Amino acid sequence: MGSLLNVGARALQANQVALQTAGNNIANVNVVGYSRQKVVLETVPGQFSASGYVGQGVNVQTIQRNFSEFLTRQSTLASSTHAADATRVDKLRQLEGVFGGGTQGLGASISDMLNAFSDVANAPTDMTARTVVLTRVDETAARMRATSQQLDDLQTGVAQELSQKVTTINSLASSIAAVNEEISRTQGSGQPPNDLLDRRDQLIKELNQYVQTSSVMADDGTIGLYIGGSQELVLGNIASKVAIVSDDFGDSRSSKLAVIRAGTPLALDENMLGGGEVSGLLRFQNTDLNEARNLLGRLTLATTTVMNDQHKLGLDLDGNVGGNLFSPTVMGPSNVMEPKAPAVLNTGGMTGANMLTLGVSDATKLVASDYEMQFTGAGTFTIIRRSDGATFTDAQVPPSASAAPDVIAEIDGLQIHNPGFAAAAPGDRFLFKPFSTSASNVASVFSTPRALAVASPVSATMGAANTGSLQQVSVSARSNPLAPAALGVVLTFTGANSYTRSDQGATVFTYTPGQAIEYTVAGLPLTDWSLTLQGTPKAGDTLTVNANLYPTLSAGNAAAMMNLRDVATFDGAALTDGYAGLISQVGIRTQSADYASKVSSSIATNVERDRAGVSGVNLDEEAASLLQYQQAYQASAKMIQIAQSIFDTLIQNLSR
Repeated sequence: MGSLLNVGARALQANQVALQTAGNNIANVNVVGYSRQKVVLETVPGQFSASGYVGQGVNVQTIQRNFSEFLTRQSTLASSTHAADATRVDKLRQLEGVFGGGTQGLGASISDMLNAFSDVANAPTDMTARTVVLTRVDETAARMRATSQQLDDLQTGVAQELSQKVTTINSLASSIAAVNEEISRTQGSGQPPNDLLDRRDQLIKELNQYVQTSSVMADDGTIGLYIGGSQELVLGNIASKVAIVSDDFGDSRSSKLAVIRAGTPLALDENMLGGGEVSGLLRFQNTDLNEARNLLGRLTLATTTVMNDQHKLGLDLDGNVGGNLFSPTVMGPSNVMEPKAPAVLNTGGMTGANMLTLGVSDATKLVASDYEMQFTGAGTFTIIRRSDGATFTDAQVPPSASAAPDVIAEIDGLQIHNPGFAAAAPGDRFLFKPFSTSASNVASVFSTPRALAVASPVSATMGAANTGSLQQVSVSARSNPLAPAALGVVLTFTGANSYTRSDQGATVFTYTPGQAIEYTVAGLPLTDWSLTLQGTPKAGDTLTVNANLYPTLSAGNAAAMMNLRDVATFDGAALTDGYAGLISQVGIRTQSADYASKVSSSIATNVERDRAGVSGVNLDEEAASLLQYQQAYQASAKMIQIAQSIFDTLIQNLSR
């Protein structure tokens, strides 16, 4: 009788636990991170009798958590990757908005500025036309600065987000360490702490939204988390702190995630971070935003440099040599340009006044990139172009013959100067950022319409006795003022295809219509003046190149300024196409990132669906389980009732 009662009591208790578990599943159906639980029952060993082993009922072995370690890990990693991609593409869309098109865009401003010289070319003394040019120059400089400020604002926002997310990472890591400690304390019970395990898994998933982790399970039930490949973030009940630090060069616009070890930050390789919003923000800041800043800086530097150089080749209404239209991007006799930054571990003498500096040698060859210089010896080095990783040795970038004595290398239209001729130690590194502040510092620097130098300092006069069809296409100055020897040069044609020059004695030159005739000094091209003719001369025809004595009637330099529109300046593209190329590069990068985000989103959704299929709560299934356990519970109660009835009957019969 007791056995029947015990069997019923055990069954009643087991089914009650099953009902409670199913109810708990239903109650937590909308709780994020909850894993469906299931009662695992086991048979109580039977009691031996002469008739065989008699069953003793059922016991609850454990409450099992429906959980797939593989799917949970895959879901966490996939969502971490998507978090990085989504964060980056969101910022890229903001970046794309900075570079607007249409009439309000920077490209339209540059075109309007160059086109404004056409009115001056038609009427050199028209003060209204000159004032319009001045206004256009000022507007262009203002738009360049405004665009740079927008990039700075975006940079500030990214820095603030990184700071906030690092705070969240530290908080989540501390919470995981605390849960680890609670889990380790339950190991002696012999039963899994399902709710604590769910909580830890959810915390780890939330942490991976910010930084991707790898995990290792310990014997005491705790889990170790590592970031950046192998740097421990959580180990048992101890959590390390992370922080955002500057890179090796102290560049304020380039950051790294670092783990704090004994109060010292250990910077992590950005390429080893994997997914997470912090990784996406760092990639955007250090790569995408930096490239956009370089593209804008190159556009500004090249445009202002070529316009300044051309304007200096003209004369104003008072016959004075033209000055800068824009604030110069160079300073000092060695054509140096800031900024540059040394690596913090440099040991050589290139510091302070002896710091390496950077200058522009050819604005049409600039590449939108930063450069890293690594010294392999006192006078040997390697230059890395960071935009594409191209590497150049000192033998591949020698200074040109016309370079200043302190120039030690020329690359992509840039010159590297060693003003103090100091020696570097092997292993010393320097970072050059030639375009980072170009747009933020640009400004128009002339304010008087009369100072607009649109007249050419050189003119060409046909001989009065010429009988051929020779015509002047253009004559332009290559330097200003011109060397005395370059003036008064007479070209005398000896036939339809040949001529002599008064500065070259009896040497006969070949004449080709449309081909420029350059005046050169010491074998260096593009100095003093350039002359282009067309038509067929007759023998004895002459042309004299001399100084322009009537600058108020000349607009040769205005035409040259206007012709800058078609000069190949940006990777072979014309000056007026530079902004379109900038927008194109930003757009392509955004489109690529958007595609990557959509792919990672699809993968994360599919993997999470698979995980939820194992761990998620199905209300229909739980409702069916409730009915099953309810019937079993009622049957168990009936069993106890029958056992009690039999026992009561037996007692009554014995009392008679």
